[in-house]
Amino acid sequence: MAKRTGRKKSQLPDLYYEGYLEKRSFKDKTSRKLWTCLCGNTLFFFNEKRDNDYIEKLDLYGLISVTDDSSPDPNLDAARFNVQMTNGNIKFTAPSPESRELWKGFIYSVAELQVPSSLNLLPGQFHILKETVQKEKERLSNPLTEQSPPTTVRTDMPACYYNVPRLEAELLLEREASKGNLLLRDGKDGRSFAITTKQDLDGSIFRHYRILTKPQGGFYIDVDKPVHFDTLHDLVNYMVEKTEGSLTPLIIEGQYDKNISFISSDNENGERTQQPLPDPAPAREAPMSVTGKIMSDEPVTSAEENSPAINREEKKEDETHHYICVRPPPTPEPRKILPPSPAPRKIPPSKPAINSASSDVPEKSKILSNPQIKKQILPAALSELKLKLGQKVKIQD
Repeated sequence: MAKRTGRKKSQLPDLYYEGYLEKRSFKDKTSRKLWTCLCGNTLFFFNEKRDNDYIEKLDLYGLISVTDDSSPDPNLDAARFNVQMTNGNIKFTAPSPESRELWKGFIYSVAELQVPSSLNLLPGQFHILKETVQKEKERLSNPLTEQSPPTTVRTDMPACYYNVPRLEAELLLEREASKGNLLLRDGKDGRSFAITTKQDLDGSIFRHYRILTKPQGGFYIDVDKPVHFDTLHDLVNYMVEKTEGSLTPLIIEGQYDKNISFISSDNENGERTQQPLPDPAPAREAPMSVTGKIMSDEPVTSAEENSPAINREEKKEDETHHYICVRPPPTPEPRKILPPSPAPRKIPPSKPAINSASSDVPEKSKILSNPQIKKQILPAALSELKLKLGQKVKIQD
């Protein structure tokens, strides 16, 4: 069994709505929980949301009706609905009734190009459905026609599409034989497509198939028994599956350099050489002060120097690193609380003793120092002294 060449999400038509749905068709015995994307008028199913390649799809061209399914479900929050197609009925289970109403509205809008009025939706959700119908009409109004070049009208192209003529397509398949042997290109008239294939049978065998567009939309291979397709992606997948992997799309991934280099010339000899771009220098981290703040390299303004709040002794400039280092103020020591001291005893002031002799000494010295007074007082004092001495001698005798 040939491996299916999935279609990348980026290559799908416009995405209108997506989410998890449990799907069960008439061919399935059990339901499967798949990530479902409504792109254009087709439902694409993926195993997981992160997957890039879809595993199934459901075209809504043959839609007949979308109705609710009232059968019970083990999950009380889940809500079922049926999609009736021309080739059978498909059962879906949405995670909630609101999600079911949105899925029904989107499916019916892109299939019938009109918003159903019987849905239980909010006004904003009806507005989104109207925008979806307008986008789908614009997308369908620009199909490939016989009068318009395909490369300018349609941008949703398979990964194996190359804008090359017939001869260059053969050379490309010959040169990149290990990467694929089928490519899609523009037709000779510029208004159609062509598929070029390469296989080996006693040498390289190239074949070219013309791809034409249908007036109502879609494509077909111009052979004896035409095969019709809705998109060019479906056409490429058909070629891969029906040939059991003998034909594989040519997908060439571009290579990217890991290092930046440039061409430089020597000024002396004019020789040109390729030089690698030097590694960028790591950014220097700003120094941190003692307080944990980032210090600036900018000079201190005059206003900052004259500010009384800054102590010039604590603010110094480091001549090596050219930044300001401010020392933090000393933390005050905790104040000690001493017990109250007893009140001092009050001592009454004592009266100074009066010493007449000592107090008279300065006066007497002043008097005796005067020569006139000395002549008057001295004889009298001597006589008085003699008298006292004589009396004392008599008393002793």
